[in-house]
Amino acid sequence: MQQTVPLEAGKFYHVYTRGNNKETVFVEERNYEYFLQLYLKYITPFADTFAYCLLRNHFHFLIRVKEVATIQTSQVLKTCEVLPAHMSKQFSNLLNAYTKAINSAYGRTGSLFQERFGRIEVTSPGYFTRLIYYIHFNPQKHGFVEDFRDWPHSSYHSFTSLNKRTNLKREEVLEWFGGVKWYQDFH
Repeated sequence: MQQTVPLEAGKFYHVYTRGNNKETVFVEERNYEYFLQLYLKYITPFADTFAYCLLRNHFHFLIRVKEVATIQTSQVLKTCEVLPAHMSKQFSNLLNAYTKAINSAYGRTGSLFQERFGRIEVTSPGYFTRLIYYIHFNPQKHGFVEDFRDWPHSSYHSFTSLNKRTNLKREEVLEWFGGVKWYQDFH
């Protein structure tokens, strides 16, 4: 069995996975929201999120694993023992919780997702910039919509709707792109 490299504190990652045999994992509109609620529970206390896109049969996230000191001082996690390698377990918990809910709701059994989630470390500023675009462009790339801006299940609009509250690192992303206009122009 291939060794999985743990997600390390302070590093950025492109995290992704898809349904077994490219199976649909978001059957109804309500499934997208439920998945994001589980993400908020299992991942947000341990990682900052910079971009995401949920598609019918897979998803993409750009995250930065929080530093251990930040996690351990979090009000939510004061009673938890947290290690950087624990992040992989949190993604496993997320995917398992979602799979159990989908299996129960739709009378199915077995694994919903591929064996492991993918992770690629983001090691350059150029990759960070291109990855945000790639994540948002994904629905158009796969033919789900003609224009990626019409896909409702991505973080793209969270960066242009400044009045809406978000758990994304919106200010950091917009600063990276030089503001909303440059963000939109880049896309």
